[in-house]
Amino acid sequence: MSKLIVVSNRVARPGGGSGSEGGLSVGVNAAMKERGGVWFGWNGKIENKNTNELNSYESGNINYVTVGLSKSEYNDYYKGYANSVLWPAFHHRPELMDYHESDLQGYLKVNIKFANLLRPLIDDDDVIWIHDYHLIPLGEILRKMGVNNPIGFFLHTPFPPQDLLRAIPGYKKILEALMEYDLVGFHTETDRRCFTGGVMHGLDGRELNMGRLSTGRAQTRSGVYPIGIETDNVSEMSGKGKRSTEYTRLRDSLSDRKLIIGVDRLDYSKGLMHRFKAFEGLLKNYPEFLRKVVYLQISPTSRGDVEAYHELAEQIDRLAGHIIGTYADFDWMPIRYINRGFRRATVFAMYQLARVGFVTPLRDGMNLVAKEYLAAQNPEDPGVLVLSKMAGAAAELDAALIVNPYDSQNVSKVLKQALKMPLDERIDRWQHCMEILKRNNIYAWQENFMTDLLAEAQR
Repeated sequence: MSKLIVVSNRVARPGGGSGSEGGLSVGVNAAMKERGGVWFGWNGKIENKNTNELNSYESGNINYVTVGLSKSEYNDYYKGYANSVLWPAFHHRPELMDYHESDLQGYLKVNIKFANLLRPLIDDDDVIWIHDYHLIPLGEILRKMGVNNPIGFFLHTPFPPQDLLRAIPGYKKILEALMEYDLVGFHTETDRRCFTGGVMHGLDGRELNMGRLSTGRAQTRSGVYPIGIETDNVSEMSGKGKRSTEYTRLRDSLSDRKLIIGVDRLDYSKGLMHRFKAFEGLLKNYPEFLRKVVYLQISPTSRGDVEAYHELAEQIDRLAGHIIGTYADFDWMPIRYINRGFRRATVFAMYQLARVGFVTPLRDGMNLVAKEYLAAQNPEDPGVLVLSKMAGAAAELDAALIVNPYDSQNVSKVLKQALKMPLDERIDRWQHCMEILKRNNIYAWQENFMTDLLAEAQR
């Protein structure tokens, strides 16, 4: 019987929920719960030596198969090429790229390692779904091994336009690898068009019908599949979260003050510096909110061993300290900045406390925090989502208050609008967004991608 094989850099062990999981982990886990199959990837452990030992464990109808990485594999593949070259380039920050040929070779070696370990697990009628920038070459490697199964790829980050793409040394190899998939999926039409432009200009490719691309030697289809959430599950989890001590302490500490909440991994793509400056502008230009609002920013440390992230953490610490030192009173702290994660149920409960969800990345593939914030709201008294137009979610959630994250002064004004928005308008905006979230939930995302992948593989 045919099974689904999902491959991602990191496999999230079931029963986690620490609050630091990324959108890929949360989304894939939710999507696989319904269909089941094999989830293959790195177990998150750094071993003292190279290892090909597989660990397997089952939970529900999912078989989790994982392998460790050695220190050198981690440094070259993950810390090096994936997160010091591809991540900054894909998020429009080429000046942060730190390219080394040895990192690229390590990146390719780990992809080959994954392919060698995965190959014996693949039966003839299986469907393979590979995820994200860490594993772009994996499909091409499997093809060279003789794997003819349907293989799809989904990119959870943005895809850069041609001028940024070609800043990556050897970028044509990235495009050639992506052309080996039957289907390549993106969150937005903008990202799909950037990929199309890359193939046309970088590989002299042609755009055919239905999103298909051809370079003569290879053909693929590209499509737009905005990832969703388990909308029906959020309310239940929020109720569980209200039993946590963290929620109770937050609720009791607010008194009658309005809460603004942001939840992001500590990453330069999330725009935290710009966001803090916008909040400072709210306090400076609209003194009516002094002592009346609290901004809670939860930011678990992300890739703290990459130098760019260490510098970012120091900058944000200084700015938070400046705002607190300037505006705090003996019984009021304007910003509560926390560098650790919380269980997802607790975070969902905190969302429901917040009058404003503050989601303003400088660039983001989708941003599931925006969707989870909306789904966690009380239908009779919902909060307001302030959302960056640079997040993929903005293409769907047009009833949110959409902002340019680089325009801090305007973001301050929009924060004021959100805090003062009347109940009837809040309900109207929330209902419109929820209709979209329910229609484009996590199961629709998987079903739509799988339907197109199988159809394309049969051509």
